[in-house]
Amino acid sequence: MSWTLDPLPQVAPSPGPLLIVVMDGVGLGPRDEGDAVHLARTPVLDGLMASCPHARLRAHGKAVGLPSDADMGNSEVGHNALGAGRVFEQGAMLVNAAISSGRLFEGEAWRAVMGRALGDGALHLIGLLSDGNVHSHIDQLFALVREAHRAGARRLFVHPLLDGRDVPDTSALQYVDALEALLGELGADGRTFRIASGGGRMLVTMDRYEANWAVVERGWMAHVHGRGRPFGSAKEAIETYRREEPGTTDQFLPEFVITEGGAPVGPIRDGDAVVFFNFRGDRGIEISRAFEDEAFDKFDRGPRPDVLYAGMMQYDGDLRIPKRFLVEPPSIERTQGELLARNGVTQFACAETQKFGHVTYFWNGNRSGKFDEALETYLEVPSDRVPFEERPWMKAAEVTDATLAALGEGRHRLLRINFANGDMVGHTGNLDAAVLAVQAVDLCLGRLIRAVRRARGLALITADHGNADDMFERDPKTKAPLRGPDGAFRPKTAHSLSPVPLILVDSSGLGRSLGLRQDPAAGLSNVAATALNLLGLKAPEDYDPSLLSF
Repeated sequence: MSWTLDPLPQVAPSPGPLLIVVMDGVGLGPRDEGDAVHLARTPVLDGLMASCPHARLRAHGKAVGLPSDADMGNSEVGHNALGAGRVFEQGAMLVNAAISSGRLFEGEAWRAVMGRALGDGALHLIGLLSDGNVHSHIDQLFALVREAHRAGARRLFVHPLLDGRDVPDTSALQYVDALEALLGELGADGRTFRIASGGGRMLVTMDRYEANWAVVERGWMAHVHGRGRPFGSAKEAIETYRREEPGTTDQFLPEFVITEGGAPVGPIRDGDAVVFFNFRGDRGIEISRAFEDEAFDKFDRGPRPDVLYAGMMQYDGDLRIPKRFLVEPPSIERTQGELLARNGVTQFACAETQKFGHVTYFWNGNRSGKFDEALETYLEVPSDRVPFEERPWMKAAEVTDATLAALGEGRHRLLRINFANGDMVGHTGNLDAAVLAVQAVDLCLGRLIRAVRRARGLALITADHGNADDMFERDPKTKAPLRGPDGAFRPKTAHSLSPVPLILVDSSGLGRSLGLRQDPAAGLSNVAATALNLLGLKAPEDYDPSLLSF
């Protein structure tokens, strides 16, 4: 296998660098009252779309390795595709295949889990309870529960994390009711199959990139030690929290613990087995570390029970987190970043904390660290710890400042950055805040384009998936925005199925004519070869083809 990137004779390298901008969650939506990208004042984007070559890219479903085109794209698979230049089967497909073939239940990790569950220990399943298919899927959880029952487990506890982000924002009860029905059915023969604890994903357990370890601590205390507000059922907890704080969506519901006779029904004890059943990695790493790290200083864990811990997948292959996992993750090698490093090309990656791992870990094929310390600069801008709708500008200005400084240094040949605003604010369901978020990105984009032009460089502007472009729930048939009982539009917090833009800005001053091919099948994976061509390099033959026309 050759690692050499040969020159592309048809394209003379520009004097300046190539900047790739990922406007996270900014898709090409329906351009109506629910489209924050359309409603926002975006003179920079509008001007670029009017004057520069541009194309539409598919950013969901099979184009990013998901099971079907009904599946929303997400930031993980989107950045995998952008960096890898090819489409790999992703977590949902791999887990579904492992379950349907039975390979998951024949594997060493599942056998070890059941070794505890068939002895004196209990089996605990922790993860996101929904059919959003971004981090997990309820059908996969049900398959684990049914197989554990079939194999003879006597005690099984589920610790559901409520979604309201990749699915409608107050839909938790439909999933909880279905789970309770299954557990009740399987526990009818005298076994103990119950919900033990839980909470909303943004407050409990599912932190990422070490943005807020208190989220993990709350989950740890509820799941492991049974410490949290007590309720008789998960349904009671959800209904009580909603009544006490009207308007609170599922993802922000506090932790709860199910108790009976004044005691938690299913705390995690010595001898138990624990499976974190999310397949996506970013929000599974920290809770895995809490269970596995011997030297742990992020919070006081209290007595750490002796458990056998496994993830649905391995969330970080380089750091081996977790050590045991049920399904092998996709093997993504020869990414754009690795190829450029091996060919001596300097690179810069920058984002705020919420998306830093996306322009590094996910872009590099689920690999931590750099390929070459001397050639690569990774810069994380710490995110604010406030609700995103309260500061929809987030850290876009700081990411821009850092990128402008890097452009000014003139050392990096390729720069890649992420603006988190469209996605993170879009997930709040707040339309007005999402409009401001998109406007903040547009303002920063203008600053960057001016700098690229001064440097006689190029820019590729795209997104990893849609979100802010579709802020209302829609009628499945007419696609018209839906209204609630109060007459207001029903907010949507999930990603969209919209395509995303790819805009080429050529400021090289070489007088050449570069354009982008219009290909209805083109997706995010075509960006890597396009970028390599813009650097004057041939893309590997197995990369999805470049969209550059010359």
